[in-house]
Amino acid sequence: MSGGLLVAGTTSDAGKSVVTAGICRWLVRQGVKVAPFKAQNMSLNSFVTREGAEIGRAQAMQAQACRIEPTALMNPVLLKPGGEQSSQVVLMGRPVGELSARGYHGGRQQQLLGTVLECLAELRGTYDAVICEGAGSPAEINLRRTDIVNMGIARNAGLPVLVVGDIDRGGVFASFFGTVALLSEEDQRLVAGFLVNKFRGDVSLLEPGLDMLHGLTGRRTYGVLPFRHGLGIDEEDGLRVSLRGTVRESNVAPPVGEDVLRVAVCAIPLMSNFTDVDALAAEPGVVVRFVDRPEELADADLVVIPGTRGTVRALQWLRERGLAEALRRRVAEQRPVLGVCGGFQILGERIEDEVESRAGTVDGLGVLPVRVRFAREKTLARPVGEALGERVEGYEIHHGVAEVTGGETFLDGCRVGQTWGTHWHGSLESDGFRRAFLREVAAAAGRRFVPAGDTSFAALREEQLDRLGDLIEQHADTDALWRLIESGAPQGLPFIPPGAPA
Repeated sequence: MSGGLLVAGTTSDAGKSVVTAGICRWLVRQGVKVAPFKAQNMSLNSFVTREGAEIGRAQAMQAQACRIEPTALMNPVLLKPGGEQSSQVVLMGRPVGELSARGYHGGRQQQLLGTVLECLAELRGTYDAVICEGAGSPAEINLRRTDIVNMGIARNAGLPVLVVGDIDRGGVFASFFGTVALLSEEDQRLVAGFLVNKFRGDVSLLEPGLDMLHGLTGRRTYGVLPFRHGLGIDEEDGLRVSLRGTVRESNVAPPVGEDVLRVAVCAIPLMSNFTDVDALAAEPGVVVRFVDRPEELADADLVVIPGTRGTVRALQWLRERGLAEALRRRVAEQRPVLGVCGGFQILGERIEDEVESRAGTVDGLGVLPVRVRFAREKTLARPVGEALGERVEGYEIHHGVAEVTGGETFLDGCRVGQTWGTHWHGSLESDGFRRAFLREVAAAAGRRFVPAGDTSFAALREEQLDRLGDLIEQHADTDALWRLIESGAPQGLPFIPPGAPA
């Protein structure tokens, strides 16, 4: 059996995903054969593995940090929210149905524990170390009975637990102490210590607090990671916050040409795989911004309608906000619009949906000659093709089946004038195609923008992962961290009252 570690967090978005990736990259650079694992992931950002399984994008990114191919073993349960009350359950990469939160936590979740433990055991039998990521907080006492992703899996697999806290939010000491104090005595035995994330300033000012935390809990802090811009790669949750006005961090290099290129991304409900636009933001001189008002489209050189888990709902939202009419005006004026997956379906003439929204037949925006019918079987694929004279790779995750009745062929979709549509996620990560596409957009927008000839999205992603590895190597006690992974939680850790409620 290999070594292992569970990276938990005081809250959602404490930095578990990037810390896990950083530990993975640090280990693989030491010659350790390592794999990531997340038992249960709730995310609208997903990826398709080579065997055709759907998993969270964060686990795909962590596999890249490990320099291995992602597989369904690394994320056996994926929950894709369809609203506030229900999610699609994806088991071992395939959808198995929709469940309410009550239905899932009321019994279905616990039934999946066996599958989860089998996947983890298989990974631990193959790799020297498996770095597991928790979800939310391990101290969610209302969910502990059915937990399969935090202390539930730590207890069953005997994993030591490292708790990550985001100090940039404030209250990190109370969060660390409270997390431990709300766990049962058995769970507390596995919580080895803490890792401070996103610290700004002089670490010496923090050290007295860390010493007091050690005195209060008997648990050490394994590192203080400094705040770094641009490390929030492949976020998990498109439902968590409104992205209106958020600017995707882009390359700091100046534009190659005389102009920048402005990209507006419609922040539609249940937005999925909005990471598609990261490849645009990586280009020098491209500014990517999320918007939700029609007037914010006025100065955009390109408007992107991204994927969504609720195509009909997103279409209604666009109409209610006046964005639908603004998009139609753009199309009539031959100003560039790109629809990806659900965004592509929205641009079509008609949507027949008895699966996702069960809304029946709904009129689309009618700007592309496409009719969409939702099938119960989900399309999961890793297509390869050509467009604009360049090789393109992508991945598909959708229930909608598109019938294209006209226009110019564009990947699996079509193009009419300066309006483009495709189901392919990730196509803009193909460097030659992205540059060719941006040249077309710049010409149509009348911008003297020139794509950089040497931007490699894959290389930039590798640089980001190396930066995560550097953070662990330079700011964590790696000797102590390795002992934790190899030997488990220290013996004799004290119980911190009151513990979990009965």
